[in-house]
Amino acid sequence: MAIKHNNQIQKNHFRKDWQRRVRCHFDQAPQKIRRRSARSAKAAALAPRPVDKLRPIVRCPTIKYNRRVRAGRGFSLAELKAAGIPKLYAPTIGIAVDHRRQNLSEESLAANVARLKAYKERLVVFPRKAGKPKAGDSKETDLSKDNIVASSAAALPIVPYSTAVTEIKKSDMPKQIEGGAYVKLRQARADKRNQGARDKRAREKAEAEANKK
Repeated sequence: MAIKHNNQIQKNHFRKDWQRRVRCHFDQAPQKIRRRSARSAKAAALAPRPVDKLRPIVRCPTIKYNRRVRAGRGFSLAELKAAGIPKLYAPTIGIAVDHRRQNLSEESLAANVARLKAYKERLVVFPRKAGKPKAGDSKETDLSKDNIVASSAAALPIVPYSTAVTEIKKSDMPKQIEGGAYVKLRQARADKRNQGARDKRAREKAEAEANKK
């Protein structure tokens, strides 16, 4: 409710000396140079290894954002197995592993397996001791500086999928499921649930017929 009439102003603490409590960021340009120098120092310290690990391609959660793809926490054990990389060996060659992640679609599994295979083709493994290579180490011709990259994400970038609306012909549309998708799913669940009992009845019937003979 507004105050009426020409009353005196209440004690609202207008003399707090707010200028002393304001923080100004005049060091943005020097901090940019400092972060860049830190990145260069880290890359030089880790060389010839990349500064980051290889991450999988995952979709963002929720219906609103699931059209976008981004880098995930780590590759699943199924993806590593399909690519032929042992799960204990993967972290030693710069591959991030997430044992909790599950593959819910064949598309994501195939995309990440192809990503791992492309990484294996470009992977250069230096021997622990110079002149004494072991099994799995790269050849001397592959150890040149031309094959060395500072970032795995830059060498194998995650390309976003096209989110534009595309038109297709009516003949390209999938055929309708007989009886509807709901009935088909219910029938599949029922078949899976009753499979054990049906196999048992068939086995008992076959045994009964064998005993009659």
